[in-house]
Amino acid sequence: MGRGDTHQKNRERRRNGNAEQHGYFPRYVALQIKRADGKWFHPGLTSPAACGFVQARGEFLLRVGALQVLVVGAGVVGLAVARAAAVAGHDVIAAEAADAIGTGISSRNSEVIHAGMYYPSGSLRARHCVRGNRLLHAYCQSRGIAHRKCGKLIVATSAAEQDKLEAIHRQGLANGVPGLRLIDGKTARAMEPELDCIAALHSPETGIIDGHSFMLALQGDLESHGGAIAFETPVERIARAGSGWRVAFDGRDAGTLEVDAVVNSAGLRAQTLARQIEGYPAERVPRLVLAKGNYFSYTGRPVFTRLIYPTPVDGGLGVHVTLDLAGRMRFGPDVEWIEREDYEVDARRADQFYARIRTYWPGLRDGTLVPDYCGVRPKLTGPGEPAVDFLVEGPSAHGLPGLVNLFGIESPGLTSALSLADDIVAGLVR
Repeated sequence: MGRGDTHQKNRERRRNGNAEQHGYFPRYVALQIKRADGKWFHPGLTSPAACGFVQARGEFLLRVGALQVLVVGAGVVGLAVARAAAVAGHDVIAAEAADAIGTGISSRNSEVIHAGMYYPSGSLRARHCVRGNRLLHAYCQSRGIAHRKCGKLIVATSAAEQDKLEAIHRQGLANGVPGLRLIDGKTARAMEPELDCIAALHSPETGIIDGHSFMLALQGDLESHGGAIAFETPVERIARAGSGWRVAFDGRDAGTLEVDAVVNSAGLRAQTLARQIEGYPAERVPRLVLAKGNYFSYTGRPVFTRLIYPTPVDGGLGVHVTLDLAGRMRFGPDVEWIEREDYEVDARRADQFYARIRTYWPGLRDGTLVPDYCGVRPKLTGPGEPAVDFLVEGPSAHGLPGLVNLFGIESPGLTSALSLADDIVAGLVR
């Protein structure tokens, strides 16, 4: 239908009686979306209808009373936030610099549904991981997303590690993690005959998931509730505009967009974007520390049926056994502190992997590990420094209405995504 046809149809609806009854849009107001060439359009999309917008009288129209929300970043957390906002009735656009969803941190992890036993009581990681575990298992079941509650063993191979194991158990109980059970080495070996340990902590609620299918489901929910993703649309600047925000885009449909709220879920780019927000205090932008995590695949058939984790190490949870839904077994990630993004796995790191894995699986044969893939985690602390919590900077922290910055959202970000999203969206209307 052409623009003239649209206007004619709307005029006929107004003449023929009640506008709302006939599908006209009395509950909508104009949203200002302006391209660099002066034309009104939605960045990164081929049609305004693709994002649930309605065109009438040459304007793009949105529901009165709904917030106009821009989420920057279409990784798993950004998608979850965008979905939650759209489900809540807001008008949502997710701006993604890449040409597809989840091309960064979200596609380079272990795809584990964590249970939440590691994190300090009262922390965002503890709260959102424990609640997110329940939400994610339920969401996967309701959407038919491939996942499996395979369980996990955290193993101790020395008396010192056993003390750590008991501390993790106490922390997990304090966090409300269900089903945790300390077992001795004999019981652990009965569960996993290839395992060598003196004790273990069994977590039955830990699982694995097809992360990409999860993200596709989030995208589907977003779009079915009228939201959209603008791909190849990097955000360049954000400035106050009245009570809302004016966002400048680069990319194939460069231009500006005025919205009520912005959620910065840009992952490794979150700090860079925060520095481009007019009026945002520079001292509130935390430093970004890059921790590369390498994975090696096992060339034989899997020898474990559960995830096997050592006790945690500086910067991570240790080189552990991960399983995928296709039946493959791999090991990782390790922690390699780096200065700039790098996605090449150094095959020479295999020697360190063999040594670490053989502490709990002495039967690992030489020549059975091959480089697989790696990811880069957006940490807020470096080597030898204590890990810190997720940093969710909303208006109550920085004083700017309608703005949320997400920093340091690494593991357990995938597990926590649905829970984080609910809290973030609820905070937008407070």
